[in-house]
Amino acid sequence: MSVRRALRREAPSIVALLADERDFAAMRRHRGFPCEDHPEYLRQMDGLLRSLLSQGLSVTVTLFDPEEYAEYCADTGHDPDTPATRARYTADVTASGPGVPYSGQPVRRLLAELGHETDRQTAWDRATDVLTAAEGRTADGRELARHAFERASRALVGLIETAGAGIHHLVCSVRSDDAPLLAVLTTERAASGRIHFAEADALVFCTVLAAAAVSDSPAGIVIRSTGSDGRDEVRGWSLRDGWPQPLTEAEVFNAYCTDAETGEPVPPEPGVTYRAGLPIGPPPHG
Repeated sequence: MSVRRALRREAPSIVALLADERDFAAMRRHRGFPCEDHPEYLRQMDGLLRSLLSQGLSVTVTLFDPEEYAEYCADTGHDPDTPATRARYTADVTASGPGVPYSGQPVRRLLAELGHETDRQTAWDRATDVLTAAEGRTADGRELARHAFERASRALVGLIETAGAGIHHLVCSVRSDDAPLLAVLTTERAASGRIHFAEADALVFCTVLAAAAVSDSPAGIVIRSTGSDGRDEVRGWSLRDGWPQPLTEAEVFNAYCTDAETGEPVPPEPGVTYRAGLPIGPPPHG
């Protein structure tokens, strides 16, 4: 192997994907964009990724945002119709945003992972802003924010322990003047009591829960649990004084069957049982 080829393997590659038909259509307005069909574009990108991986390269996949790209071109004066500008944008802008390591997964799965990573980063940024603002409002703001995060961490453990054994999908929704602030966490609790979850998702979940507490914003938590028999149950809690309080069965049904963004009713899913939330014990003192 030549020295140049060996060094090439140590240079990371970044590939930015157009996630959906709308983004693809926006890029089609630029002259010189090489693809005319989004499914074909995804097939070609899948081939490109596999080719890079076969060369032993480290590949990270990010999202290509046409609106952000237009702003980038306007700010920098670069011609938006050239491949060189698209490459500069990918290196300068998307590299600092959410990304997913490529290990050979299908491109559709990559897009789903990128969507999750983007949502997680957005929730983290917004919740962190709320906590930072709370820290600066009063002399003891930093202590209040720290205390809120500790309570949120204790609350999360209590919720998972109360849910029992099985796979649990937790959603925390905080009402705001803009779009609702959402955090999602999937956990698995074994019969032995051992709990498995992604630490990054748990960190964001607790940060969002803490942000709801310090801002005194209306918030709710829903847990969808899948037992060993494959059946799903849904339970819910509202947040009062920074601590989850169980909802009634009717309240859980209404919360789960209402669109968080529009407030419109959502049909209940067949085979899902709606249950009242369970007490998770008193909050920690202090």
